[in-house]
Parts: sequence; structure tokens; C-alpha cells
Amino acid sequence: MAVTDYRLILDCLAGQTASFGELVTRYEGRLYNAAYRLLDNGEDARDVVQDSFLHAYQSLHSFRGDSQFYTWIYRIVVNTAISLKRKQRGALRFHAGLIGPDFIDPTDSSPTSQPSHALEAAEEESRIQLALRRLSAEHRIVLVMKDMEGFKYEEMAQILSVPIGTIRSRLHRARLELREVLQSADGWPEEIGS
Repeated sequence: MAVTDYRLILDCLAGQTASFGELVTRYEGRLYNAAYRLLDNGEDARDVVQDSFLHAYQSLHSFRGDSQFYTWIYRIVVNTAISLKRKQRGALRFHAGLIGPDFIDPTDSSPTSQPSHALEAAEEESRIQLALRRLSAEHRIVLVMKDMEGFKYEEMAQILSVPIGTIRSRLHRARLELREVLQSADGWPEEIGS
């Protein structure tokens, strides 16, 4: 039986720091993917996740347990990513050369999978990532949280510190904007195709 996050937190607070390593192992992959989608840069995403875990470890005593640990650390990741974006605002790096092996999620390695399926999935993921780049940070965050991470409206409102109605309207506008970007013929760099 798996040890609960709450038990690991209590153990860590009692001096068993290796318990925090288990929390890192459980969530670093998901958090990296979320940070990557928000920042569009693998190195920045790794830095944000590392900084977020460090901050979480140092602030673990303030974790009240009224939300899940993942929700709590996800909020730290989002806030750290937003802070990094603000610092980089003058020198944003938006270019298609960032798509690489760190970006593509693992594909099905079963014998029945076709090579074309993996290629098509990677191409579709690249198109979505390119479209996400063109959205405002406000819209990108709600799309990643809801449609890619599966957060509930209540969790999103808590993480972003805004009312649920604001989340719903941002998500609606973000989906419309994403649809428009995906449908526009000139929305893709030539190397990706239309």
C-alpha cells in the first residue's frame, strides 16, 4: 500500500527528510510538464520545478492539509513560473527551435503501436504547443490547468486566487482564442506545415 502524501509530510516534518524525496519522485514529472507548457523552455521548466520543491520543503510547516499536496505545490510552480516570466519579459524566447525530446511525452512502446502514430501524436503536440505560445499567459495557464492537467474549477480558483467565475470566463476566452489560432492558416511556421 502506498504511503499517503500527508504521511510523508508528517514524516518529513518529524525529521525524516528522505520522505520529501518520495514526494519529489511522485510529482516532479507532472510538474515539469506543466511548467514546460507554461514557460515553453525545458531548462526554465526544470529550474522552476527545482526552485518550487526547494520553496515547498522550506515552507512545509505551513502546509495546512486543506488541499492536496499536489495542488499546493502546483500553485508554487505556477507562481514561480509567473515570476520568471516577469523577469524575462524584456527578453522572451519564442522560437520553434525549442521543440525537442524534452517536449514530447512518452509514446506507446507496445508492439502494436505504429511509427506513424507516434509521429502524428508528436506533430499534433507540437501544433498545440506552438498555438499555446501565441496565447496570453493568463489564457495559457487556465488551458494547461484545466485541459491538460485536469484541475477542477475550485482548485484552479484556489491556485490562481481568483473567483470561479473568472476562471470560467478566462477558460472560455482561452479556448476560443486557441481554436482561432489552430484554425488560422498562417498560424504555423513553415517547417511545421499547415
